Amino acid sequence: MNDLAATAHSLFAPGKGLLAADESVHTATARLASYGIATSAEMRRQYRDLFFGTEGIEQYLSGIILFSETLLEKGNDKELFPASLVARGIVPGVKVDGGTEPMSSSSAELITQGLLDLPERLAAYHAQGAVFTKWRAVIRIDGDQLPSASAIHENAKRLASYAKEAQSAGMVPILEPEVLYEGKHSRARARTVLTETLGTVFSVLDEHAVDRASVILKTAMALSGKESGKKDTPEEVAEDTLAALRESVPSDIAGIVFLSGGQAPDQATANLEAIARRAREVSAPWPLTFSYARALQEEALELWKGEEANVPAARAAFLARLKKVSAALG
Repeated sequence: MNDLAATAHSLFAPGKGLLAADESVHTATARLASYGIATSAEMRRQYRDLFFGTEGIEQYLSGIILFSETLLEKGNDKELFPASLVARGIVPGVKVDGGTEPMSSSSAELITQGLLDLPERLAAYHAQGAVFTKWRAVIRIDGDQLPSASAIHENAKRLASYAKEAQSAGMVPILEPEVLYEGKHSRARARTVLTETLGTVFSVLDEHAVDRASVILKTAMALSGKESGKKDTPEEVAEDTLAALRESVPSDIAGIVFLSGGQAPDQATANLEAIARRAREVSAPWPLTFSYARALQEEALELWKGEEANVPAARAAFLARLKKVSAALG
């Protein structure tokens, strides 16, 4: 096994997963404001420290995906965040895409920016302590019209170009072609789109000669659209999610991590537990774990409210949710 593949596999240590703490300035500002928390660069730093500084997270987290500004920030312990994470056995990674913009040929769909100066940024992030990377694409479902084949293929090409550059820079690539939960679509439609999207991504990866051994897939689950009025059971989600993955994902990638994508904490935890159980039943070929953001953070943020006095209670809630999600892996 090469060094990159070994690093990728290390993120799938038993009972451990990833915290996605890579919100951009815009997204972090909106996230904090939704909890009534005043926003500033210092408050974003405190927001990161709330989670990174929680004692005991190394029992449940193998890695944390950071935003670029966080690589250069220090926690309340006066240590740079990447260094303090490494000291606790947690691998630091970084989001490297440049966000989304409308497609010129299909303005209702999005493509991801960030390839132009990617090699230079990767070199800088690596020097700042990042070991793995993440690039997100957005796939929107709208009836039978969206996603278009062109949007899926263009995003797949950019994911492949990113993955090749990340590997060339000596960093593990996490590919996140997110099929959005938002919408009125059925779970069957989500399964179909998930299968088509992932099949296209891995076909294009092969065209770009990307080494699959160090590739990590970050994927959505097959869910009925959030506005559909349908509440899927965890067993239904697991059945359709595993079916899509087994049809479209090669067996020789490093592993698969699931995003929560707007699910409530209990929903994301229950669905992960059912998926992990189903994966064991069908002898799925890849290791599986979580890469959650809001599903891990929501309860803590509701308690914290940006107040120092609330930090202990917020951290206790975060640790309790981590323990539940870890246990869901079986």
